[in-house]
Amino acid sequence: MERRHLPKVQPAPVPAPLRRKGAAPAIRKWLVVPAVGEEHKGEFGKHQIMEMTGLPARDLRVLDPVLSYPSTILGRDRAIVVRLEHVKAIITASEVLVPDHEGVLLTSFLVDLRARLSLPDAERSTNPANDRGDGMEQGNQGDGPRLALCRVGSTKIVPFEFKALEVCLEHACKYLESETRSLEKEAYPALDKLGRKVSTLNLDDVKNLKGRLVNLSGKVQKVRDELEHLLDDDMDMSEMYLTRKLSFQRLSQSLSRADSNKYASVDHDDDDGYNREDEYHDDEAESGHESSTYVKPDIDELEMLLEAYFVQIDGTLNTLYHIREYADDTEDYINIMLDEKQNQLLQMGVMLMAATVVVTAGIVVVSLFGMNIHIDLMKVPETPEMARIKNLKFWETTLGTVVGCVGIYLIAIFAGRKSKILQ
Repeated sequence: MERRHLPKVQPAPVPAPLRRKGAAPAIRKWLVVPAVGEEHKGEFGKHQIMEMTGLPARDLRVLDPVLSYPSTILGRDRAIVVRLEHVKAIITASEVLVPDHEGVLLTSFLVDLRARLSLPDAERSTNPANDRGDGMEQGNQGDGPRLALCRVGSTKIVPFEFKALEVCLEHACKYLESETRSLEKEAYPALDKLGRKVSTLNLDDVKNLKGRLVNLSGKVQKVRDELEHLLDDDMDMSEMYLTRKLSFQRLSQSLSRADSNKYASVDHDDDDGYNREDEYHDDEAESGHESSTYVKPDIDELEMLLEAYFVQIDGTLNTLYHIREYADDTEDYINIMLDEKQNQLLQMGVMLMAATVVVTAGIVVVSLFGMNIHIDLMKVPETPEMARIKNLKFWETTLGTVVGCVGIYLIAIFAGRKSKILQ
């Protein structure tokens, strides 16, 4: 009996895990613009960005190109996350990370960012928010080293993160303002044209413009609400002082090392003096903690910066509001015109109906004479004189019927106008 050799069954290949359609890639291209040095490009994963910036994965979702997040500014411990329309960036105390930097809309933003960050630290910013008085230097002198703002001669040093944030705000506000001006140039002529002539083409143009108006108003309103939210919350603004927090951390580390060295050199046998010193430092720390609890954060510089762009974006929103008001007024005017036309059509219908009723009365008269009745008008004339008289009576009856119908119609129209049913 022959032994049959069965073919070896090859194991089925394990399919590679399919990536969800439309999902963002795990590694993205980033442009890193440092405060000191030259910029460089690189591909970083999500976990690498989290290690570099200290941001949680939840905050990185704000910059996801697949997800449609609204405009957001988040202040965290080591970084600021900015998403203002197409402007996306992660700002730290020493560098700016821009994702998807190869987009066409980001070209001018990157040019402005490079130009602004390349300026020397002691140079005064060109934005009006930095020229609104000397209130930014106010604050307690005992708050420790303040790198947020200090004077060098007669100039001011602006923190690196505020320079980058100012570029983001400026570019987003300029972009929304240019879109608003473009819409304004198209909206007013289109609305005036529709007011002069209501047609399908004009209605389609105004419909498209109104859709753009609603979309743009939503974007501007979200940016305005985000700035207003930051201005209302002092703690959120205080979290955005990355340079100052970094300087305080370094100061605390140096003080802790100095204290450790100091306590190491103290004679360990002097327990009483050591305990008294501990009590003194504990009381001092407790009193310092109690006093710092009620001190308002020094946020004057950032507050004035945000207020300047809040006023600018609020002006853009007011322009869009005026365009919407003009569109609503045009729509009301068109509705009034259409109502007037409809009233005219109704009046014409009433007049035609009255004419129909009057003509029907004349038809009734004609039908009566068309019946087989024995009257002199229906008899065949025997002589030419009788034929002439019969013809005369025919025209008298016809003219009488027509004049009677017209008179009844005029009386009906006069009664309608007198009762103000017809105009």
